[in-house]
This record gives sequence, C-alpha cells and structure tokens, in this order.
Amino acid sequence: MSADLSDFVRAHTRLTPVAHVPELRLHQAAEPIGLWELTEGEFRSEQPPPFWAFAWAGGQALARYLLDRPETVAGLRVLDLATGSGLVAVAAARAGAAVVRAVDLDPVAGAATRLNAAANDVRLDVTVGDLLDGDHGDAEVVLAGDVFYSAAMAARVLRFLLTAAADGARVLVGDPDRAFLPRERFTELGSYDVPVPPALESVRVRHTRVWQLRPPVRRPTRTLA
Repeated sequence: MSADLSDFVRAHTRLTPVAHVPELRLHQAAEPIGLWELTEGEFRSEQPPPFWAFAWAGGQALARYLLDRPETVAGLRVLDLATGSGLVAVAAARAGAAVVRAVDLDPVAGAATRLNAAANDVRLDVTVGDLLDGDHGDAEVVLAGDVFYSAAMAARVLRFLLTAAADGARVLVGDPDRAFLPRERFTELGSYDVPVPPALESVRVRHTRVWQLRPPVRRPTRTLA
C-alpha cells in the first residue's frame, strides 16, 4: 500500500461507524463537499471523485443484507465490483466468505479499502484496475453497491454482470433507485431506509433495495438434421 495514499485517506477522513451498518467502521469524510472539491481541483488530473470516502446508500443496503443473511456468501468466493470504501467487501468477509476480492479503478479507493479492512479485522484481496472489460474470474458471488449512477457506467457494468450471471455466478446489487438501473432484469430481495449525507444526496434517507440479477436466457442452438 502506498504510504502517501494511506496518509491522504487518514488526513481527510475519520474512522466512524457506518450509519446503517454500525457494527462496521469506515474511514469517512466528515465534510463531504470540501474533499470533493479538493479531488476535483488539485488532484483532478490524477484522481476520480472520492467515492471511497462515503458509505453510499447502495453499499450500505447490500452490506446490511449480507450481515443479516451470512449464508449468502459464507464459504464462497466473492468479488466486490467498484468497491469504493470497501464497505460491501468488508461485510462479505465478516459474513464468512472464503475469499473476497475488492476491485476499484481508483488507487485511493484501494488504499482506503485496505485501511478499512484492517480497521474491521478482515482480510481482503484488493485489486486496483478496470475489470469491466475482463471477467469475474472464479467468483461464485459478484456484488456491486451503487454502480448505476451514470449511463456510461451502467452500460459497462451491466455487460460485465450479465456475463458473470450467465457463467453461473450469483449477482447481487444494492441500489437507491438510481435512474440507470435496468430494474426489469432484476428480482428484488429486500429494501431498507438508509441514512445518507444530505450534502451528497439532498435528502437524509434514501429508500434502497437489494436486487438479484436474473441470468440471461440462453436460446437453444439449432442443429441441422
């Protein structure tokens, strides 16, 4: 882990309980807008926005679901896509997953995830990179919290998740009714009223659902007689 990135995370966050998952603690930004402006200004050319500094509603709901239903991941190989702070990955590890791989494009997210794993006394395999043009590897469960926030991101993520589901992985998504979630492809598993920072969401609570992706239907191959 880069010491500079870890120091940056520590300098701009506090280790505090997650609102809807208080048994877990994350390094979270106390004042969202200041950090957001910092990463869009001085660090704009090098870093994406600081998604890693907040417990987003979709991630909180998915983490809550896993901790309440540990059989979902217990003993299984898990991939947490676009992990951000690592909240969902940490919850999966706490729930007894055999291996949890947490992946994010942002190197600062990788540093934050490692710090958050240590703070919660769990082990994660943290990967920094863009996995969306690849595959889910040997993961038996693929998790994604709050990833349908833009049209471009949603299109890439959906292709990746559909491929994983077609290969036999169970795909679970946490989403607070973002505009780009293709609800017709999912089955709802549960819903929660999740506290969120008003500065980011313009409300104090977001109604958030956990969904399971239905595998794409494979059409039978026609053969010539």
